[in-house]
Amino acid sequence: MNPRYRPLAATTVIFIIAYAICIFQYPGMWSTRVFGNFLTDNAFLGIAAVGATFVILSGGIDLSVGAVIGLMGVITAILISWFGMHPLAVFAIVLVLAALFGASMGAVIHFLQVPPFIVTLAGMFLARGLASVLTQDSIPIDHEFYRTISSLYYKLPGGGRLSAIGLLMLGTFLVFGLIAHKTRFGSYVYALGGNATSASLMGVPTGRVTIAIYALSSFLGGLSGIVYSLYTSAGYPLAAVGIELDSIAAVVIGGTLLTGGYGFIFGTLIGVMLQGLVQTYIVFDGTLSSWWTKIAIGFLLFMFILLQKLVFNAQTGRPRLKKGPA
Repeated sequence: MNPRYRPLAATTVIFIIAYAICIFQYPGMWSTRVFGNFLTDNAFLGIAAVGATFVILSGGIDLSVGAVIGLMGVITAILISWFGMHPLAVFAIVLVLAALFGASMGAVIHFLQVPPFIVTLAGMFLARGLASVLTQDSIPIDHEFYRTISSLYYKLPGGGRLSAIGLLMLGTFLVFGLIAHKTRFGSYVYALGGNATSASLMGVPTGRVTIAIYALSSFLGGLSGIVYSLYTSAGYPLAAVGIELDSIAAVVIGGTLLTGGYGFIFGTLIGVMLQGLVQTYIVFDGTLSSWWTKIAIGFLLFMFILLQKLVFNAQTGRPRLKKGPA
């Protein structure tokens, strides 16, 4: 096997083994109903994790995505419930606002040379604070369009249902997987993460690419906020607290290097599904605290970082000193 695929293969194998163990212990998990709910419950996390993958592939980090989800969910609820706007028009406004928010962070990162950690941390506080200023309560959304979307599903064999937001998550992974691996923009992202100086010397427009990456991450954060509002039929300023860390964990568990330049969108999907599998197992068990989810994810994160280190050390190798003549 090509060494570059080993972390991805390891993630996939571990997911299959973990799923098999869960099914052996709880046969009810081998059900299309569970699988459909599995995708629906993790749709907003999956979409946010796609954006996080692009950021991490470029060698950056985005801590604002959870706050963007909360803010855009609140704006969506306000425009629909208080101003009576049609959801489709609201969705367009929200996605543009989210993309502009991300682009502004990307511009600060590139032109002012401020570390992404600091810029996106400030963005997180700004977005979460603005959402709380707009409202401190949950705003319910009661609209026929939302009820229609909630009733849409694809019927799976065995009685399972794949909801519209579950399909949207899978479509997001497919579209942005093709963008990452089959377009010039995708190759620019990998080049930027591999070595920004070399990428610039090779003609990669690092400024435009950096701004586009953070705009894309926030755009997908906005889309995730819309999905979250569809999932809960409400907007809440404290929604998706900690999702930025869950999305980063999904990316790393999926085999993407935190230093950038290496990774796969499909790996992130497996990382999201592994997290969802842990949550589903805890629900089936019924005796474990939900905090065991965090413990399991922490263990998986540490294990995959160690695996990446071992694989890439073996791949590069260490030069051996040759013994000279006496």
